[in-house]
Amino acid sequence: MARAKAQRRTLDSYTVKPINKTVKPGDCVLMRPADPSKPSYVAKIERIESDGRGPNVRVRVRWYYRPEESIGGRRQFHGSKEVFLSDHYDTQSADTIEGKCMVHSFKNYTKLDAVGNDDFFCRFEYNSSTGAFDPDRVAVYCKCEMPYNPDDLMVQCEGCIDWFHPACIEMSAEEAKRLDHFFCENCSSEGQKKLQNSHNTRQSDAKLAVVL
Repeated sequence: MARAKAQRRTLDSYTVKPINKTVKPGDCVLMRPADPSKPSYVAKIERIESDGRGPNVRVRVRWYYRPEESIGGRRQFHGSKEVFLSDHYDTQSADTIEGKCMVHSFKNYTKLDAVGNDDFFCRFEYNSSTGAFDPDRVAVYCKCEMPYNPDDLMVQCEGCIDWFHPACIEMSAEEAKRLDHFFCENCSSEGQKKLQNSHNTRQSDAKLAVVL
């Protein structure tokens, strides 16, 4: 006589014993890759299930891709802690969870006082089949017209409110860090006049560029 299939049940949370951490749907986690030479995978837990036969617990996850895992690969403006929320779902053993992490919005990540090993940020959703990003356009800055990389030092012009990489304006990082005021070459003729007036609140129109 065939054994009845075990009834699967959904769990509100689960404690991963090797790391002594409790995870729940909505948490972001680091998951062990099959290749130990690769960094941990980043995923968001969608659902936790048990088959009712003891410790066999599985998690339904939505993967975050690192830039180098995308079709277009890593580009200059991608941050070292940047990940893309993909449309790739999978089911894995809960025992492959190596730890919890935090995936911040891009805005919140740039406001962190310190970035920890378990801090990441996401500003794009990614279609793993087509390689398309959402949004497909983002603001660009500087003479090089590149999207903002939070790993890179930039200085802001007090005139046009644009941001510039020191190297793009023939300035060293050390010189940029010592600046009290900065006006780009297009605004420098009016710089002294603006310093004598009240704070300039004019906002520049953001330039947009395709990220593909």
